[in-house]
This record gives sequence, structure tokens and C-alpha cells, in this order.
Amino acid sequence: MLLIKDILQQQPIGTTLSLRGWVRTFRSNRFIALSDGSTIKTLQAVVDFENFDEAELKRITTGAAISVTGDLVKSQGRGQEVELLVRSFEVLGDSNPEEYPLQPKKHSLEFLRDIAHLRMRTNTFGAVMRLRHSLAFAVHQYFHKQNFFWLHTPIITGSDAEGAGEMFNVSILDKKNPPLTEDGAIDYKQDFFEKETNLTVSGQLEAELGATALSKVYTFGPTFRAENSNTSRHLAEFWMIEPEVAFADLNDNMDLAEDFLKYVIRFALENCQDDLEFLEKRLLDEEKSKPQNERSAMPLREKLQFVIDNNFRRVSYTEAIDILRNSKPNKKKKFKYLIEEWGADLQSEHEKFLVQHFNAPVILFDYPAKIKAFYMRLNDDEKTVRAMDILFPGIGEIVGGSQREERYDVLKGKMNDFGIDEEELSWYLDTRKFGTCVHSGFGLGFERLVLFVSGMTNIRDVIPFPRTPGNAEF
Repeated sequence: MLLIKDILQQQPIGTTLSLRGWVRTFRSNRFIALSDGSTIKTLQAVVDFENFDEAELKRITTGAAISVTGDLVKSQGRGQEVELLVRSFEVLGDSNPEEYPLQPKKHSLEFLRDIAHLRMRTNTFGAVMRLRHSLAFAVHQYFHKQNFFWLHTPIITGSDAEGAGEMFNVSILDKKNPPLTEDGAIDYKQDFFEKETNLTVSGQLEAELGATALSKVYTFGPTFRAENSNTSRHLAEFWMIEPEVAFADLNDNMDLAEDFLKYVIRFALENCQDDLEFLEKRLLDEEKSKPQNERSAMPLREKLQFVIDNNFRRVSYTEAIDILRNSKPNKKKKFKYLIEEWGADLQSEHEKFLVQHFNAPVILFDYPAKIKAFYMRLNDDEKTVRAMDILFPGIGEIVGGSQREERYDVLKGKMNDFGIDEEELSWYLDTRKFGTCVHSGFGLGFERLVLFVSGMTNIRDVIPFPRTPGNAEF
């Protein structure tokens, strides 16, 4: 049985076909717009209503699942090249039009988030999910071609890779009456893993172990942050891509990240034209009601091509601070967070300004050590670390990475400075004792990538079932 995508591509006119799908619309008791999700497009199935039972025809309603058999012919009407002249049909699953919430009209994204179990049936979310799949496929394809190995790092972990402490606890102890130690603390020795464990915030530390044995590895899996952020850019559960490469310094890391991003975006442009065309039009329509200064600087596909065509500008944190401090928005106090001195942690508004300033994607590097994680390599100035962030137009930071601290004594000292228990991460320190080497890696939040490529404006709309504060439905 062919998919609608195949039928529209191959157009086997004159053949008898059988297909199944869901009714989008049924016009004039004659024209069925049928979708099976394989493409943004529908196939028009034409029913000669005089030859079919009226009661059965009434069951062809929006949302109903049906099977049809008929002859594919060149379309006599406008809007499609081919259509199916229906010989027979069967309603496989009824859809009561009085109850089905996705009638043929425009629905707000807020409304659709409340019915996430059905929203993938809409054009917008069907397009986003197909695009998400293609980008995931491109991620694996890229790393496979570059001789990386996919490493499955643990979801349940006893370490906090980021040192942020915003983690979801994993425990089977009685919540109301947990066992306690003599000093009144929870006795995790009686828990399942006999120690305190959490859902992972990153697979990076474990990926470093893989890189020091296999040279080039990457992770691609779910990560979790118990951060109470109700914003359009944050999720409690999201997917992370984290390559880690032995014998690679920060410059190699920047090269890899730029090449990788261009590859997956190019893949989407080449293989998702129909969905990107639809999403571009959707974004243009959505922005018509916004003030000019809040609209996208360029159409969606042009923006994606812009990233592919332009070399990423590499700018030190120190140079970026000078640019921001002397910028008009800063001098006129237009920034919400004013840049007054070196050492400030850059916010989204600053990142977006820098991309506009250079008119290209930007890689910032050599950040102050105080605002970055313990595992980043300390520079000779002992003030900055070999960290890098990649900033994209309209979205700000999309990638964060660094050259890792490979020197045992320096890493041990930094862990002490950050208050990290050496015993908890003794296995991590071992890689600096036995055959240590320069190595680097980065992290890319997959949903941030899908957000950028799809042109959607809320990260909750690029994952099938978003997990956010107060929301764990489905």
C-alpha cells in the first residue's frame, strides 16, 4: 500500500490504488481531502455520491479514518495535479464532528498545546514532527560519516555534570517516612541504588570517558532540568546532542560545531522543502500582526541559507563585552541587563545583538572562568577558560562547548573551588591520571535546533509532549 507522499511523487496515473488515512475535509459530499501524515499535502479522493449509500457518506467527517480504493487520474480541477476516483471506501474509525476539536479552521498554538495528543494531526505540527525526524536522522548520518561512535550514556546518574543542583531525584524510598541516619539526614543507603541518584542533566562526563577510549563519540538522548523556568525557551525534559573528541583543542571544536550545524541545516533544506515552505508561510502570516521591529529579519528558508553560506564569526568574550558596552542599546539603557564591566554573564538580548552586529552567526570564546563550569580548561591568564558558545540569528545561544581541563592537578583544584566531592567523581579524575590528553566537546539542545529550523517561536511546540513546570500530561 503506497503512502500519499509516494503517490504524489510518482503519479502512477491509470493505476488502481488502495490507501488509508484521515479525512481533513469533505466538500460538497464529493471531494475528500485525505492525509496519512507522510507529507504536508493531501490527496483528493473524488466520490460519486449517487453510487454510494447516503448513511455511509455521512460518516466521512473531519478526523475520521478511512480506506479508499480507486483509479488515479489527472485532476480536472485546480489545486492538485492528480486525484483518486473512488470505487469503494470504508470508514475504519468514526469521528463525531460535534466533539472532534480539530475542525477545518485556524487554531491557536495555546489551544493546541492543551490537546497535544491530537495536535500532530494539524498541518503545523505534522510539518514540525517530520522536520524533527529529518534533523535527528541528519545528526546520526553526520556523525557516522565522521567516524564517531554513538554512546548511550546513563539517564539515571549519581553526578551533577553542570554543578547547578537543579536535578530530578530518583528514589523508591517512602516519601512520607523515609529512613533517616543518626544525624537526621535521609539514609540513601537503604534506597535502590544505595546512594542519592537523579535524572541526568548531561551525558558529557560519561562521553569524555568514551572519547578517551574510542577517540570520537557522541550522545543523543533525553536530559532533564528541574529549573522552574516558564519561558518559551526552556523545557524540563529535552534531548541533547553531545560530541566529545580526543586530541582536539578549542579551535577543532569550533570547526566541528560549525561544520555539523551547516550539515544538518543543509539536509533539512534539501529534504524538507514542502514542510519548510509551509512553515515559512505560517511564520509570515503570524508576524503580520507584529510591529516591524519584532518580525524576522528574513524569511525562514533564506535565514537557513544565510547560516549555511556565511562563515561563523569568532569573537573573544572580551571583544564582545567591549562591543556591547559601547553599543547604543547599552548607552541608552535599552538593554534590560546593562553591560557595565568585564565578567558579566551574557543574556539573550546581548547574544541577539551580537549576531545582528556582525551580520553572521557568532562563536564567542574564552569566557570568564567564574561564570563557566568546573571542567573547562583554564587559560594561562587564569581568568578565562577555553569555552565557546555559538549564537544564531533570532534565537541567541544554540551551542555551548569547551576544551576540557585535561591536567589532573588543575582539574582537582577547580573541583575543590566549586565544592565538588572528589570521591563522587574519582572515576572522572582517573581519565586525567591514566593517559590524559587534550580533548573537547560541545552540547546542542536538539529542541533549540528544531526551533531555529522550523521557525516556531515556542520550544513547547517542537517536541511532541512538552514537560514544563506544572505540566506532565500524556
